[in-house]
Amino acid sequence: MKKLLNTLFITNENGYLSLDGETVKITIDYQKVGQFPLHTLENIVCFSHPGASPALMGACAARGIGLSFYNPFGKFLCRINGENHGNVLLRKKQYRTSDDTTSSCLIARNMIIGKIFNSRWSIDRTLRDHPLRVNEEACKKAVQYLSNSLTKIKEEENLDSLRGTEGECASVYFRVFNELILNQKDDFIFRGRNKRPPMDIINTMLSFGYTLLANDCANALEGVGLDSYIGFMHRDRPGRKSLALDLMEELRPVMVDRFILSLINNRQIQPKHFCTMENGAVSFTEEGRKRFLAAWQEKKRTQITHPYLKEKISWGLVPHVQSLLLARFLRGDLDGYPPFLWK
Repeated sequence: MKKLLNTLFITNENGYLSLDGETVKITIDYQKVGQFPLHTLENIVCFSHPGASPALMGACAARGIGLSFYNPFGKFLCRINGENHGNVLLRKKQYRTSDDTTSSCLIARNMIIGKIFNSRWSIDRTLRDHPLRVNEEACKKAVQYLSNSLTKIKEEENLDSLRGTEGECASVYFRVFNELILNQKDDFIFRGRNKRPPMDIINTMLSFGYTLLANDCANALEGVGLDSYIGFMHRDRPGRKSLALDLMEELRPVMVDRFILSLINNRQIQPKHFCTMENGAVSFTEEGRKRFLAAWQEKKRTQITHPYLKEKISWGLVPHVQSLLLARFLRGDLDGYPPFLWK
């Protein structure tokens, strides 16, 4: 249970919400664990099995309080809105902003700043902790290149140019990604990004992790009332959740890449957890996929301090908080979208 940005998050899977006068009451196993005045809330996000009482749903609808339901694993189920809720206005602003490439670029560049900042941090972290186990010169050159690119991107106003710079930075980052693998180096070798299908173990894990993160971002965006299919950097394409792909950019290095490196370096995942298909593609074994998913859920429960809000939250709530910040920017409550800059 956590209140952030006038949003109440119910993260205990056994939590039940009910109406008590002008308040929302949270109980677990029939014991009250919290109570909040409704007038202080804009949204309630519930990840529990029991859900909420019809009386509370009606009260939230009448007061324009968004009430979103997810399963405990973060899959978006539904959202209840009153007839006066501002989701229509929010989405209309999202669509107008997406149609304006200059306005889109202002948001997209902040997301890419987050991605490059976090990529640089990931390399810096390994350099600091294990300077004798990596190619120090190559890593320092990559860090310097990413640092210089951050200065360039802050002035960027063209989407095509922004995409070009982002692509160059991604290439530099992945060029030294193999240096960040400290254990099991003979079995886990990264020679470059490939996908559809992934042809080695590292790319199999990266593709699977990015898919999980994209789904989490799409669920979070839908929960705050944004259209996950209408993006700013990733343009409209049938069936593609472009805004989810935008949002996940800044989170890839810290939520997926570092997670995979930890699995390898701590020997939580091993070569026996993968198999090679007839066409050369590499995939998880059933046991490997279970291990990966169990560790992913565990990571999402890990507590951190959000760098912008300065509040303790779990990793699993990061996409939800960033979605709320994006919605607030589009509504005009913030001067700019604050990317997730991890330190």
